[in-house]
Amino acid sequence: MEKNSLEKKFSKFIIVVSILIPVVVALLFSVKLKDLGFNVEPLPFLPPIYATINGITAIVLIAGVLAIKNGNRILHKRLMTMAIALSVAFLVMYVAYHMTTDSTKFGGEGTIKLVYFFILISHIILSIAVIPLVLITYVRALAERFDRHKKIARITFPIWLYVAVTGVVVYLMISPYYV
Repeated sequence: MEKNSLEKKFSKFIIVVSILIPVVVALLFSVKLKDLGFNVEPLPFLPPIYATINGITAIVLIAGVLAIKNGNRILHKRLMTMAIALSVAFLVMYVAYHMTTDSTKFGGEGTIKLVYFFILISHIILSIAVIPLVLITYVRALAERFDRHKKIARITFPIWLYVAVTGVVVYLMISPYYV
């Protein structure tokens, strides 16, 4: 298969997934399984787990960049694939938590509340933006279009790292308010 055709083959998939994930998450965020008649227990233990996954994702991303800078393409590929898998695991747990458990309100006041909401809102916006970036970056590597891969990876990496790190920060800031 020609390298360009692999990118073309995945382009519609990337568009669909990049739209579908945020829309589905937004919809599922407002759906509580108990309101639909399902007798499910809340999952209050998930936030520290998925925050830890975000932290591990950040470490894996940094290790992946270091691996490629040191010329270890195989390790880089494995680490980036692991980062994607960790992000998917995070997403599944995040949705499961919000479908079974009432949202927690941030209890801070004043400047810290503004800082929290700035971090939270930037985290949410960039977590949506990073979806197509990650997918395009990954497909370009699969297609062995390394010139194009490297170009977009320079944009994808800092955004993905920011999303992973701010996910941990948001958790740490709101964790005192979990019931």
